[in-house]
Amino acid sequence: MTRPVNEVTAVRTGGWALIAAAILFIAVFSYLAAKFDYPDVLDRPAAEVLPRLIALGSTGRAVWALYALVPLLLVPAGIAVAIGLRSAAAGAARSAAAFAVISAFSMMLGLLRWPSIQWELGRAYAGASPSARESIDAVFAGLNSYLGNFIGEFVGELSLNTFFALTAFAMLRSAHHPMWLGIGGMAASLFGFVAMFRNVTPAVGTIADINNLVLPIWLVVLGVALVRERAQA
Repeated sequence: MTRPVNEVTAVRTGGWALIAAAILFIAVFSYLAAKFDYPDVLDRPAAEVLPRLIALGSTGRAVWALYALVPLLLVPAGIAVAIGLRSAAAGAARSAAAFAVISAFSMMLGLLRWPSIQWELGRAYAGASPSARESIDAVFAGLNSYLGNFIGEFVGELSLNTFFALTAFAMLRSAHHPMWLGIGGMAASLFGFVAMFRNVTPAVGTIADINNLVLPIWLVVLGVALVRERAQA
């Protein structure tokens, strides 16, 4: 069956979106690691984190905003998978697209707390009284727990890795994709599922560090596979 040109374009666009997401992820992650000691700084108290956040200045705030928008590139990627793999496993492809959207908005919400609410807390913290700082500390910790650990990291990463797993399953069912691509997707999702529990137990800390390398690599690999979409479904 010959795939319409607009569908091929949509699939390839989703592939380029994944490649762009990988490049941007590496760029902003590296910047924040160098300037903000990210992600280790997230485990520290407000008294240490908020002044360092404000010290990033307008450039750092813009980088955080960009970081928060990067997950939205998963939306066209999800659409690409839904179109490109529906002939191999329609249910898995549609579900993968749904989880890509859930992941995109969950991670975006989690990351947006830094250039918005946390930023305003940081500005207030400098001139706050000791009692006011206690209140800011509580709000800071609550936002990190709710928007960070639960929404951004748990829901976002659970959905992302489910997207990877369902996409890999569909590729294993596809006659147009090599088996190693599906196996690689399953492996990448497994790393991600285990790394999700880094906030629960330090036992998976090493796997979480490895996953920070596996994630952009797999985004590029999957992106290239979608970019090479052929007109034959």
